Amino acid sequence: MLIFIDKRAPEIARQTLRKYGEVVEFSTKGIVYEAISGHPDIFMCQTPETVVVAPNIPAEFLAVLDNNHINFVFGKNPVGIKYPETAIYNAVVTEKYLVHNITFSDPVILNVEEKKQIIPVKQAYTRCNLLFLNENAAITSDKGIEKQLAAFGVRTLFVDPAGVELPGFKHGFFGGACGLSENQVFIIGKLSHHHQGNQIVDFIKKEGFTITELYDGQLFDGGGIFLL
Repeated sequence: MLIFIDKRAPEIARQTLRKYGEVVEFSTKGIVYEAISGHPDIFMCQTPETVVVAPNIPAEFLAVLDNNHINFVFGKNPVGIKYPETAIYNAVVTEKYLVHNITFSDPVILNVEEKKQIIPVKQAYTRCNLLFLNENAAITSDKGIEKQLAAFGVRTLFVDPAGVELPGFKHGFFGGACGLSENQVFIIGKLSHHHQGNQIVDFIKKEGFTITELYDGQLFDGGGIFLL
């Protein structure tokens, strides 16, 4: 299994992940603003069928995908330095849903996932703000996303983003601190450092998932953990 994570994520977290697969320490230079330059969810959209990759992702990471026989397709538009060009691949795709501000979605995502039911949201940094556990349950740090998911019958836990660290910003978002593989939720940080920690644990475990906390520290938004 390949595991993409921001190379600036805490070293202990990256070391812990190596128990589960080959860790790819992701970084870029001069493409987007510094705080999100190592965030996988800015350059890739992971779907159940494939990975939609920005055409200007550094070549070294394309080689990693190729060498490990990961199915991917190129998006149409390059990631840009400013919003919304930074958010065009930041969608969440499940077996049933495509959740994003589709005004900004790269057209390849919309084409590849044309049979999915769209849940339109205003927050274009959707993947940063949303972890779908299954088709019926999700966790988000965005009130607008929470409201939209509820309208589609998805049980949703709102997690205060103020407890998530993102260097260069006042805070990050919960989705950016997480990754999912089958029934296991990986979290960059220890939930006990967040004031909703017990509530988050209960919600995740109630859905039948286990939790792997990657280091004993504050939750860290690294643009998600992509387990491929």
